[in-house]
Amino acid sequence: MPFPDLDCLIAEVDRRCDTAHRAGGQEQPDWLALLAVATQLAGEVQAPADNLVEDYVEHCRMHGSPWTDIGAALGVTRQAVQQHFHAPHKHYSPETMTDDLRQAMVYVKQAAVQHRNNYIGTEHLLWGLTTQDNGATRLLQAAGVSPETLHRSVEARLSMGASHAAERVAWTPYSR
Repeated sequence: MPFPDLDCLIAEVDRRCDTAHRAGGQEQPDWLALLAVATQLAGEVQAPADNLVEDYVEHCRMHGSPWTDIGAALGVTRQAVQQHFHAPHKHYSPETMTDDLRQAMVYVKQAAVQHRNNYIGTEHLLWGLTTQDNGATRLLQAAGVSPETLHRSVEARLSMGASHAAERVAWTPYSR
């Protein structure tokens, strides 16, 4: 996969910034306008790279790698990597979950896999928690919300992805 080089990125900034070259034939472009567009483009390029690293950090944690080793692989301290990737204060293992929650987590992952998503987002959590009768659905009913209607509404909004990697389903930061 070819990655864009600096010349390609500069050309893209020039293409996107219609106000960079001032009318009247001035020699100097509007450097601040170009900087604003370059910053936006850098964010677009950086976001997938950050997501890539976060995905691998998440999988390292799920497979038992300590924060110290992850920090060493990233060239930072344990504290730095914990702060950056929001180390959870408590690890929730299947043994600490109720039967209802454990079953709901099965449905959560099933929603992601069935929709070919390589992540578990809040939409998958909501879908999984409203799949069957449990504490969450009883709480919704007590609040006057129909769990079935909510479940159907969430299901209608789940988008179909392109992933086939069912074992590599990572949790988004909000879902964690």
